[in-house]
Order: sequence, then structure tokens, then C-alpha cells
Amino acid sequence: MAAVFLVTLYEYSPLFYIALVSVCFLVTSALVLGWFGLGVPVILRNSEETESSTRVLKKRMRQVKNPFGLEITNPAAASVTRGVTLTPDCLEDCVLTCYWGCNVQKLHEALQKHVYCFRIKTPQALEDALYNEYLYKQQYFIKKNDKAGKYCQLPEDAQVVDFGPVPRARYPLVALLTLADEEDREIYDIIAMVAVIHVPDESYRLSCRILYQYLLLAQGQYHDLKQLFMSANSPAPSCSDTFPGESSTDRGLLEKAGLAGDEPELQEENSKDCVVCQNGPVNWVLLPCRHTCLCDGCIRYFQQCPMCRQFVQESFPLCSKKEQDEDESTRVLQDVLPGRVF
Repeated sequence: MAAVFLVTLYEYSPLFYIALVSVCFLVTSALVLGWFGLGVPVILRNSEETESSTRVLKKRMRQVKNPFGLEITNPAAASVTRGVTLTPDCLEDCVLTCYWGCNVQKLHEALQKHVYCFRIKTPQALEDALYNEYLYKQQYFIKKNDKAGKYCQLPEDAQVVDFGPVPRARYPLVALLTLADEEDREIYDIIAMVAVIHVPDESYRLSCRILYQYLLLAQGQYHDLKQLFMSANSPAPSCSDTFPGESSTDRGLLEKAGLAGDEPELQEENSKDCVVCQNGPVNWVLLPCRHTCLCDGCIRYFQQCPMCRQFVQESFPLCSKKEQDEDESTRVLQDVLPGRVF
């Protein structure tokens, strides 16, 4: 109907038709500007623009000192029957408590109790939260900076050679590190560390390894430590190279049991360069994929991880610009000192 009217109007008077259309355009423009104001949203994109308009949230990090360290000595020789050797590396006097056959559900309930009920600062506090749901306990006093290995083994009368099929109700070994002195617990933010350790038995002959590590804070939180996957030019080692004697079938069964750790970290090299520019040193960790592959200059251009294409929700730097400059100046000084006499 409107089209017929416009055609008729144009045939009657072209000048009047043009004037009417112009008035309608001006009225419509005035209504649009009156509604939105002068700030009408317009999308303009420069063909030379390379920087993303959407910024990835940079996570603010707080540096804390972790007084606990724990490693497995000769994991290939460890087993439920032969035992396992743990090597602590602590900044203060600590107590290492090992719980064989710890109940899985009770352990995670104990971690929740640390958050909502009471703080797990001592081995007795953890045992109260576990309701003594473990098979055997061993305890060692660790002196400051003592790196001697501690041998842990189930007694022969326990007659435990297997922790059963999946899903397992008990972890083979749980190691708890706590500060020995009350004064140290007031100084450090981290007051305890819980390590869940897989020990080979007749059902699962995977090599001994730390599956999970939880840091317990004095404020009532706990954090799950996870590996960072560093960029490297060489391909990642295969599972057979990383874990001798490990079959794909056993690996699948361990994953079903919830005992499989994360992917092995890529082999480290002397030089860690940004995977994009191949020039700047790698400094930024992308979350949630945990790939560490970008330098300070390239981080602002990516909303997706260049390694796995997963969208980046947060990111944080391994060290600040000031720390990088200090490390660089120290490295240059070390290179100059041997050949120069002062």
C-alpha cells in the first residue's frame, strides 16, 4: 500500500516526492539521535589493527614462602611390599607422617574440615579428622635443611600386598608435612602439606609418583598444586619413556580409579623462548590450560592459548619486570666476572 502511494506520488510530482523522502529521513535521523544521543554505537576496525580489543583478565598473585618440599627417591624400586623412600626438603623443623591405606573419602572430608571446622596444623588434627581410617602410620622428625631419605614400609604382619580393584576406597600412601614448632606456625602462611602418593602393588605396577599435593593455609584455605606445562622445541616424551614399565591398559585403569596424575611436563631445555615471537623469554601462565608459552610482549594479543587453542580465562606472570631485569643483570655480571679483573 505504501509502495503504491509512493509510486503514485512520484508520477504526480517528482520534486514533491523527493522533498517528502528528505523530510522523512531528517525526522528519522532526529529520532535516532534523540534516543541514543551523539554516542551512537559504531564499529570501526582498522585493517592494520592486530591487538585484541578484549583483554584477558590478569590474575593478581601473592607471593608466599612454602616451607615444605617432598620428593620420591628411586621411584622405580618402590612398591607396597618393598616400601618407598621419601626425601623431605624443609626450611624449618618439621614432622613427616605417613599414612598407609588412607580412606579416600575421609581424606577429602578432612580437607573440607580444615576450611570450615578447625585448622589441620598437627598430625593429631588430621587423625581426628580422618577418624583413624588408615591401616598403618609412620612418623619422622625432620631437622631444618635435612635432606636424608626416610624409608617407609608396611609391617609384614599387615599382610597388605594389594589395595583392591577400582574404584579404590583407599589411597596407598598419604604423606603429611607439618611444622614442628608452634612459633613457626604463626610465621608461615602455609602450615601443612598433604601429598597423595601412588605406590605400585600387584594390581597396578605403575611407577611410584606423587598424584596430588595440597597446601593448607593458616587462614583456612587449601590449594591443589598442579604442574605448569612449559613450551619446548622438542616433542613431549611418551608415556613409556617417562614412566618405565607402564602399559596403556594400566594407565587407563588408573585414570578410572582417579589416581592418574596430569600429563607429564614437557622436557626442559636451557632456553625457553616465546612460541610466537621466538625472541622473548617465556613468562606468562595461561589458565585454565596451564600452558606457559608467551612472553611479556605477546600476552596481550591472545584470547586463546597458542598451544591448545583453549580460551584463556586468566593469566599470571612467573616473575615481575623488575625481577627479570635483576636476573638479567646478574647473568651479565656472571659472564663478565670470570674474564675481568677488578
